[in-house]
Amino acid sequence: MSEHEMPRRPMAAIVDPNTLAVMGLRQLLQDVVPFAEICCFGSFSELMANNPDDFFHYFVAMNIVLENRPFFLERRRRTIVLSPSNGSGLSDFHSLCVNVPERVLVRSILSMVQHAHPHGKNHPPQGFPTPEKRVLTDREMEVMALIVRGHINKEIADMLHIGLSTVITHRKNIMEKVGVRSVSALTIYAVMNGFVDVNKI
Repeated sequence: MSEHEMPRRPMAAIVDPNTLAVMGLRQLLQDVVPFAEICCFGSFSELMANNPDDFFHYFVAMNIVLENRPFFLERRRRTIVLSPSNGSGLSDFHSLCVNVPERVLVRSILSMVQHAHPHGKNHPPQGFPTPEKRVLTDREMEVMALIVRGHINKEIADMLHIGLSTVITHRKNIMEKVGVRSVSALTIYAVMNGFVDVNKI
């Protein structure tokens, strides 16, 4: 296949005037669906100027959906409303509450992706990345599972009957081997590669 025949990466759009919120959501989405291109727009008119039907999903601020309801209603299966609270009142759409702790938001995004596209089903071409050869030891896998379930180092030490310093060493080694720097990124890695069930985090 020549360079010109390479399939385009699937694209998702974030439409929200809040630049800081957009930057955070973009990073999370890039971690959860690394094969997708995430494009950001500050307004509905910016989206419309950039071939809006090229996007397989729209993550849109609630006020923008309300102001442009006919457009998004026609694309409701592809639209996720960025809601400031649970129960947005937009029953025609999927919604994502963004005013929650990071751990809850990560879990919501992972659940949404897995529910919509289990094992990559119905997902745009290129699917989910498959895990590389196993890089973690059995003990590191146990520690990782407990970390992403929200346990602190002392709790992990008590549960596994190992020393606190050993947990800290395992934690450092896991982060280095997997190539992540935060618990959120580790959670995404663990769930997307099938090491931890999203319903158990």
